[in-house]
Amino acid sequence: MSRDHSRRFAAVAKQVNKNRVYGVREAIELLKGLSNTKFDETIEFAARLGVDPRKSDENVRGTITLPHGTGRQVRVAVFAKAEHAAAALEAGAETVGDDDLIAKIDEGWSDFDVLVAHVDMMRAVGRLGKKLGPRMPNKKAGTVTEDVGETVRQIKAGKVQYRVDRQSNVHVPIGKVSFETDKLVENFAALFGAILAAKPSASKGVYVRHVHLSSTMGPGVRIDVQDARSVAG
Repeated sequence: MSRDHSRRFAAVAKQVNKNRVYGVREAIELLKGLSNTKFDETIEFAARLGVDPRKSDENVRGTITLPHGTGRQVRVAVFAKAEHAAAALEAGAETVGDDDLIAKIDEGWSDFDVLVAHVDMMRAVGRLGKKLGPRMPNKKAGTVTEDVGETVRQIKAGKVQYRVDRQSNVHVPIGKVSFETDKLVENFAALFGAILAAKPSASKGVYVRHVHLSSTMGPGVRIDVQDARSVAG
């Protein structure tokens, strides 16, 4: 972190009260007002869930298409052959291949944000499991599919994946600082509603422990969980 960035961050952080929680709309407007970078920062959602991701019946994972997208240009790579490969390219995938793409990734290529695979490719793609880790195409995440074209279109339109990490945290972008506040609130509502609906039956106690919003270069703002539930409907 450069000295200039450290000073800018410290000045911005002073305007966030660390001893209080904020409503969703209030937090979004605060982050928009504090942004003073030369680029369009991303608004990031983060939550700590009361689950144990080491237990398969407490793993929280799914997808949601944000109503207003994320504002990001998502690079999609697709494992597919023949007419399925053509459909992926027509839908806007940046990279499409079969054995050649598997070999390319096996050699270290990673110039993509999301990987999609046609179901017929998964036996061959399986050998990349250790190398790809959580980026591996997955049926539950909707990235292993019969219709790669439609899946690519959904991803390009703002479909995002949420999943708990090893520390029970979920991190998902919900839009850009330049988005209208209402659109960011609606994206937040869609994501948080999906996470609430994905609560595992095996989860006991408090399900959502903390929620924060932050911008790419800004401090985190703690969200009132009850207000977040109200916004999500």
